[in-house]
Amino acid sequence: MAVEMTLEDFEVCVGEGLDLVPQELADLMENVVVLVEDLPPAEEPQDLLGLYDGTPLTERDGWWAAGSLPDRITIFRLPTLAVCEDAEHVAEEVAVTVVHEIAHHFGISDERLHELGWD
Repeated sequence: MAVEMTLEDFEVCVGEGLDLVPQELADLMENVVVLVEDLPPAEEPQDLLGLYDGTPLTERDGWWAAGSLPDRITIFRLPTLAVCEDAEHVAEEVAVTVVHEIAHHFGISDERLHELGWD
């Protein structure tokens, strides 16, 4: 059963998830914006909880800085609410999703995240 939660309350959960990122790591994040959308883009799986769109730090070189738009981490509200049992579960799932997408910014693959237990 899906949890009901307003956009504003969901955004608070995302902010709290970001607050869990150690400051040393947050300081290393470059040119990243975190967004909340209700649903993933039509071409993506509709049960997707988060998406990193950008150039990982491990792949950036001199060409990257010349007018590059910010990387985007998007957390999807409705798919997250659909898999959660209550507001506490939403907060936990959002925190895991935020960490997962930030890891992509640092060049960590889905396979490596799986090995580390961040499914």
